[in-house]
Amino acid sequence: MKTLRIALDRYLALRRSLGFKLREYENALLSFIAFLESRGSEFVTTALALEWAQELRQATPAHHARRLCMVRGFARYLQASDPRTQVPPQGLLPGRSQRAQPYIYSNEEILDLIREASRLQPSGALRPHTYSTVLGLLAVTGMRVSEIAALDRADVDLKQGVLTVRRSKFNRTRLLPVHSSTQRELQAYARRRDQLIPVRLSDGFFISDRGVHLNPRMVRYTFAHISRVIGLREETDRYGPRLHDLRHTFAVKTLTNWYREGVNPEQRLPLLSTYLGHVKVSDTYWYLSAVPELLGALSTRLDTFLGDIS
Repeated sequence: MKTLRIALDRYLALRRSLGFKLREYENALLSFIAFLESRGSEFVTTALALEWAQELRQATPAHHARRLCMVRGFARYLQASDPRTQVPPQGLLPGRSQRAQPYIYSNEEILDLIREASRLQPSGALRPHTYSTVLGLLAVTGMRVSEIAALDRADVDLKQGVLTVRRSKFNRTRLLPVHSSTQRELQAYARRRDQLIPVRLSDGFFISDRGVHLNPRMVRYTFAHISRVIGLREETDRYGPRLHDLRHTFAVKTLTNWYREGVNPEQRLPLLSTYLGHVKVSDTYWYLSAVPELLGALSTRLDTFLGDIS
């Protein structure tokens, strides 16, 4: 079985060299190899792949199909060196994951989130300043929470108002200019951070009260707490408006404003795509049809156009 583990290391290294991070894949495929070991198989078979993919009976069909898809890619790689490898064909398991319908925050809801974050305890600590500034930055830049958590001090140019986003999806780096008002908020946060935690324990721009980089998982947990306090979720809700929906909201509001200004959004879409860090413009184009707000803006623009030519 050592051969399979060596092959997995090489497979992951190859794909990561192309920009994929594959944390979920690595854990899942290590589990799959352990499953093969428990069955005494030295190579991948379709039957064993199906059995492993459906191990969690309570999981959704989409989850089962995703697990089998992970094995399929690995099996294709293995087959080049071991002809005994069976590649599970497409369509064996039903179920395709549905893209979550985004929640578009109103301006007042965003302000409520920021205000409530500023009330986090302990009141005299850095925590409320950190979370209120982070939520504001998410709302006005559409950044991923992992990107904000990974920002180092050297990545935030407080004089020019430019953020350097590193370690993003597919290992891409991009520069994000921010509005002067955002620049001032970041400057104020940096001053407060250095006053409250004068001894630098990490190079992180946004830090916890322990002085280390923020943990994205903790940011999401704290956001869920804040959203319950302001009424976006019920106390017992496991699901609700997500932190990632601030990114959707930024994209939708940008496109909606372009429509209302009479600007052709298709022409500017590559700019927004670059700003958001999307690999393909098609990933950004999805926002055009994702929410009613954009359809309404498009309808208004169409009515104006038809009125001009009638």
